[in-house]
Amino acid sequence: MAAEKELTGAFGSNGAVQAAGLDLDTVQELGDQRVVLVVEDDPDTLDLLKLTLRRAGMNVVGAMDGKQAIRKWMETNPNIVLLDLMMPQMDGWETLSQLRAITDAPIIILSALTQKESVVRGLREGADDYVAKPFIGDEVVARVEAALRRSGPKTPVSKLVFPDNGLSLDLETRQVTYRERLIDLTPREFAVLEVLARQHPKPVSYEMLAKEVWGDDNEKIRERIKWIVYLLRQKMEKNPGKPELILNKTRYGYQLAAE
Repeated sequence: MAAEKELTGAFGSNGAVQAAGLDLDTVQELGDQRVVLVVEDDPDTLDLLKLTLRRAGMNVVGAMDGKQAIRKWMETNPNIVLLDLMMPQMDGWETLSQLRAITDAPIIILSALTQKESVVRGLREGADDYVAKPFIGDEVVARVEAALRRSGPKTPVSKLVFPDNGLSLDLETRQVTYRERLIDLTPREFAVLEVLARQHPKPVSYEMLAKEVWGDDNEKIRERIKWIVYLLRQKMEKNPGKPELILNKTRYGYQLAAE
């Protein structure tokens, strides 16, 4: 509650009341403000960074490991990323590589690794800035604002990637890579897979697939959906009879396998 009271009375440098940003992990609207994805495995540090950035008028979304960061990036298409390096599962180095493969958005590393070698490596591998921990909140905000000024407007999400599944969809070239194989799909096959990918990890109903891909919903279209999924499994699954990627949801629809 105290933190919320602080946010309510936040002031800008000119003395004017400054609107606090939103925590997008607790609301479902983006608003018109800038979005910062904070990737940090320590809950207290994550909360502190979120609060600091919200007080500066930015929307925030958090992730506690690299895999969650990739998913949150696809869901929110942030303007900038603050990235910790020492994290479980997928560490910050791998996360940096994965993010750089799908976005040109600024990435600022926040890390307790302060050796010159780590700083040089981070910048060479695609980071735009490197801030050592422990950090000063005002400095982080200033560096975020500076990186945003240099970056210009953000671009729409052009790739959907799922590191655990080894699946990648390029929405511009309409190319699909699965387990290091390039999969040749027809436009309808790609469209069905794209809907499943965008809704991941939620299951997708026959009705949604029908309306998203065909613009209508009837029995004939639903039979067509089943045929398209059959073809996708033939092309992508190691054992189409026991699918591991596109799962059945009985009497409902399909689901892209959850991480």
